[in-house]
Amino acid sequence: MKEILRGAALILIISGLLFVVNIQLNKSGSSGTKTSLTVYNWGEYIDPQLLKEFEQETGIKVIYETFDSNEGMMGKVEQGGTAYDIVVPSEYMIEMMKEKDLLLPIDYQQVPNVKHIDPYFLNLPFDPNNEFSLPYFWGTLGIAFNPTLLEGQTFESWDRLWDPSLAQKIVLVDSARETIGMSLNSLDYSLNSTDIQQLRAATEKLKQLKPNVKAIIGDEVTQLMINQEASVALTWSGQAADMMAENENIDYIVPEEGSNLWFDNLVIPRTAANLEGAHAFINFMLDPEIAARNAEYVGYSTPNLTALDYMDETVISDERFYPDEETRDHLEVYRNLGLELLGVYNEYFLEFKMK
Repeated sequence: MKEILRGAALILIISGLLFVVNIQLNKSGSSGTKTSLTVYNWGEYIDPQLLKEFEQETGIKVIYETFDSNEGMMGKVEQGGTAYDIVVPSEYMIEMMKEKDLLLPIDYQQVPNVKHIDPYFLNLPFDPNNEFSLPYFWGTLGIAFNPTLLEGQTFESWDRLWDPSLAQKIVLVDSARETIGMSLNSLDYSLNSTDIQQLRAATEKLKQLKPNVKAIIGDEVTQLMINQEASVALTWSGQAADMMAENENIDYIVPEEGSNLWFDNLVIPRTAANLEGAHAFINFMLDPEIAARNAEYVGYSTPNLTALDYMDETVISDERFYPDEETRDHLEVYRNLGLELLGVYNEYFLEFKMK
């Protein structure tokens, strides 16, 4: 009888240990469903056909959700209500997510296609050695404009936005870093400025722009420009490419004072439930032919050097969207300014919008 009890006790102990191990594995993302993958990305930021092909190739069903801001994305990841396996944050947000221990390191043995990434886009300050992220798309912030509505006017300088002839003709992206940053650049300040006096000066200059501003909006800016309901837009290069594809009169430029060089990146959140599937997805998206098709569909620039061999030469030779290295070195990458200073940017941006 004692032997039976000892055996039963041993089984209970082993079962208990296995239960604890299973919990820890789930917490670390080392186990979970292998038949599905939850991807959290920006809206209209992937060719839907590629998701179907990934499903067919791997047998893994993709659950696809979208967000419209880095801050909103991080809030959901931090909350942990959904076990996202892949997320696509921007560079400064990766720094914040690292600080909060929200990311898992990438296992490069499972991502051989990393060899196709242009070295220029690797080992950047926001993630040295790319321990947690790999580049997905990159681009610039600049000015989309329609010269036919502006008597041929162009925008080599940010200061041209303040021209009185542009009254009610400009649309701005509804984002503090981009709009405050544009004003900082126009004053020859860094768009990562931490100087309150510089931020104050940029805000006051923005207030002088208000008579020229038709709207401060999000994705709707594309249709306004296509329909010629607005003449000028502060926007990202890929969004400008979408406009130009629909309206041949539209052009795009990065002003000479400098601007933002941005990167969106593939990362694996710490709460991921399918680590193997997450690595398979990253490796799939880094396949040169897949990356080329994705770039052609989305309109943003790919960091995949080999993918350029599969793309239209007229696209990749267009320096408005694939600026050379000398031009890129003149631009700035957003850095994590910390929650307190980010709050100041948001406060000043709201002050401008409420004027």
